[in-house]
Amino acid sequence: MKAVVITGVAGLLGSRLAKWILENKPSYQVIGIDNLSGGYEDHIDNRVIFYKADLATDDLNRIFSSHEVEFVYHFAAYAAEGLSPFIRKYNYTNNIVATANVINACITHQIKRLVFTSSMAVYGAGEPPFNENDLPKPIDPYGIAKYACEMDLQVAGEQHGLDWCIIRPHNVYGVNQNIWDRYRNVLGIWIYQKLNNQSLTIYGDGSQKRAFSYIDDCLFPLWNASVKPAASKQIINLGSKQEYSIVEAAQILKEVVGGANIEFLEMRHEVHAAYSTHEKSEEILGYQDKTDLSTGLTAMWNWAQKQPRRNQFVWHKYELERGLYKFWK
Repeated sequence: MKAVVITGVAGLLGSRLAKWILENKPSYQVIGIDNLSGGYEDHIDNRVIFYKADLATDDLNRIFSSHEVEFVYHFAAYAAEGLSPFIRKYNYTNNIVATANVINACITHQIKRLVFTSSMAVYGAGEPPFNENDLPKPIDPYGIAKYACEMDLQVAGEQHGLDWCIIRPHNVYGVNQNIWDRYRNVLGIWIYQKLNNQSLTIYGDGSQKRAFSYIDDCLFPLWNASVKPAASKQIINLGSKQEYSIVEAAQILKEVVGGANIEFLEMRHEVHAAYSTHEKSEEILGYQDKTDLSTGLTAMWNWAQKQPRRNQFVWHKYELERGLYKFWK
């Protein structure tokens, strides 16, 4: 039976796309790989053939050779952009080394296309709205790692004939998000804080601008990234066309959850405005920006209130502490 491999299958993108494929493309098996360092096994659909494995160290050939793999979605990453300067080795191992192993397996087993989720972090100090043709200028190790993976994937296409599609999603949120990691997506962090009677924290004055993308709007386009001929060897932004200031997003969440306090913390090293063009995703992937932030957050909040009480993930020892922000000490 034809199969699709999804790395990071216990995370937001992986678990939700796996379920979407199983429900909408029944002729495909879904093979899921995850080391469960940032996702949860109970988020994985029980129809997924699941392998607990570390992409940076484990032999992927044993997995690929056991199935008739056509497409690979490489979602696994540690996406803590602001934290990445303080965990450089971990960041590069879990992003660059892991991706190199995935690319090797895809070349060896002659898969039809590898879909790689990069990040808007590659644009860095660019001028928004970011366009796929802009020259990347990442400002942190996470963005650097993602850009390095993009370049390696393109070289694999040129030298080994590997077909690929690079997706640059931005601030994807929704049901099955890891809200228990204090370093990841701001919406998830805020929901965890509200659930635990804490203030919603904002770095700096909150004037930073971001676009937030609801997961349900991204699933069909992600499938098209693997099967559409027009998506072959394309770099495509994927996500909402509506940007908000961080303060505006916090105010929307306050209304959804029935009120919350907001606490302003020291500013951190980050891009002030990060949002992108969307025309390419609409034309090639069929993306439609259907879900406004209030509606998406309401669905996520309703889900979050039903989740088990998990401990928040906190780094107890950083690789580098010089320059570390007070709120992470």
